[in-house]
Amino acid sequence: MAKFKRSKLELIHPNAAGIDIGSASHFVAVPPDRDNKPVREFKSFTADLNGLADWLEACEIDTVAMESTGVYWIPLYELLESRGLTVYLVNARHVRNVSGRKSDVLDCQWLQQLMSFGLLSGAFRPKDEICALRAISRQRDMLIRYQARHVQHMQKALAQMNIQLANVISDIVGETGQKIVRAIITGERDGHILANLKSNRIRAGKDEIEKSLIGNWREEHLFALKQAMSLYDAYSERLTECDRQLETMLAALQVHKVEICQKKRRSNVKNAPKFDLRAHLIGMCGVDLTRIDGIEVTTAMKVLSEVGADMSRFKSAKQFASWLGLCPGTKISGGKVLSGASKRTANRAAQALRMAAVSLKSSQSALGAYYRRLCGRLDKAKAITATAHKLARLIYTMLTKGTEYVDKGQEYYEERYRQRVLHHLTVRARKLGFNLTPVPEAT
Repeated sequence: MAKFKRSKLELIHPNAAGIDIGSASHFVAVPPDRDNKPVREFKSFTADLNGLADWLEACEIDTVAMESTGVYWIPLYELLESRGLTVYLVNARHVRNVSGRKSDVLDCQWLQQLMSFGLLSGAFRPKDEICALRAISRQRDMLIRYQARHVQHMQKALAQMNIQLANVISDIVGETGQKIVRAIITGERDGHILANLKSNRIRAGKDEIEKSLIGNWREEHLFALKQAMSLYDAYSERLTECDRQLETMLAALQVHKVEICQKKRRSNVKNAPKFDLRAHLIGMCGVDLTRIDGIEVTTAMKVLSEVGADMSRFKSAKQFASWLGLCPGTKISGGKVLSGASKRTANRAAQALRMAAVSLKSSQSALGAYYRRLCGRLDKAKAITATAHKLARLIYTMLTKGTEYVDKGQEYYEERYRQRVLHHLTVRARKLGFNLTPVPEAT
């Protein structure tokens, strides 16, 4: 039998430090031979953070591992990175302390030891310009969520007055809904006049709308409706400011000059920015991600703002899908697969890709046929994750190779699937001593 050599742990980062991040103070540990007091506590004030960085430089530290579950690490991370140190942000779940007492001092010392032997890997953090773009994009998403709550408040106020407008108009903040609600706030009560404000795209007739606008018009509910509309308008103004900031930041990230093909019609997204976002994204990454079926311009924006257009950090499409949390799990013990579920993650890009996968339900494309076939043999959640995994691999390929996606259609996918099934049936029949003979078509 082959003999296995016992490998000895070697110091990979001899000049490593460990930091346990807290809201009020940070505990820092350096190698014991660098200072008489190798573990120190620093407050989270800016002056103390500068003192922390100066102490690390005096101890000749070049690599830092920090652990945090909140956002308190960001100022220190950016400061140490600006000083030229290599900083690793590690997941608290991956850094389990040994059994026994647990304290901040022991945590930072444990981080320092693990980092010295190269046993820790840092979390993915994009470049500074992508981090800034991500912050504004997330701010915009937060404003949209808050604005949606005030739409619900408007619907509640109308329902309390027994104004059944939401039952005849799908969106009360659309063109027709806005005109009617704002007219109600200004004092109009005549249902006939309000019904005449509807646009031609509304399927409901004027009589039906007029009937839905008969209510009790109680003063307290009208006041709540007015307040909700004012807050809705305030968030609309903030969203406009976010769109301007996004447009400025995207304009600074333009590195490609690509002619935009308008042949493929894209559906209008309700909450998309008002400027030409698709053109800016193409100039940023050099390819049109919206050509992938299911990937709308807001989905492409979400992925690029979270990851960026540079995929060099990920060695392969498999690693990219693993970071997203879309690949199958490998929980194996004793040669038996215990679980193949993908890991639970709050990755925003993965959530956007899952939403894109759901939108393929009625798509007459190869991806749509792929999603429907998976739904037929798997439960829906697994089919959504598998389709999102395929979308992630397509995005990775387009960004790394600079090639455009070309959909070959549902018929092409179904024919390929038929050929695969026929091939496997032929091989299985040959093993059993049979030959497959096609049945002639009936005339």
